[in-house]
Amino acid sequence: MSAKIITITREFGSGGRTIGKKVAEALGYDFYDWNLVSKIAAESGFAPEFVEENCEDASSALPWLFRAQNVGGDLSDQLFAAQRNVIWQLAEKGSCVIVGRCADYLLRTRTDVLNCFIYAEGEAKKQRIIHEYGETEVSIDKRLKDKDRKRKAHYQYYTGRKWGRAFYYDVCLDSGRLGIDACIDTVVSLAKSFTCTTPKEED
Repeated sequence: MSAKIITITREFGSGGRTIGKKVAEALGYDFYDWNLVSKIAAESGFAPEFVEENCEDASSALPWLFRAQNVGGDLSDQLFAAQRNVIWQLAEKGSCVIVGRCADYLLRTRTDVLNCFIYAEGEAKKQRIIHEYGETEVSIDKRLKDKDRKRKAHYQYYTGRKWGRAFYYDVCLDSGRLGIDACIDTVVSLAKSFTCTTPKEED
């Protein structure tokens, strides 16, 4: 038995997206990251720009802002519901790698999912961000802090879980110490030998 679905939760700058894409290529799986935006937009009826801005990086204050303004009942919850539906549809469709978007939590009742968390130390992440995205007017430290803060707030708001806690993942890999290629090889190997038969228990 092998893992049909692989979820990649990652710190900004850790190379999680690259790892997920290469793992998908190695296994012949579909790969979903930013291409989820158009699918979630179609499911929810929201503009792709709105989905891209709020689907994963929304701060914990956003749902409360929508409620306070009484806009569309609760746009944030509607968006999350659409995200959940799309991810379940993709999981049913076939083998795939899904990056971010609470996929590990949304698919928690399935027994064919390998959940991975990719992280790295600060300097390794800074170098990767500069290499992949270049310099901006905003400092690297602030970009790192803000991006992960928003991901963490969004994840914890909708899942009730602590983002990045090892208990919720099957494997946690330090891409800074191990290197991207070693992380790819590890995830591919684990996916091929995956033998889980029961959903992971909640904490």
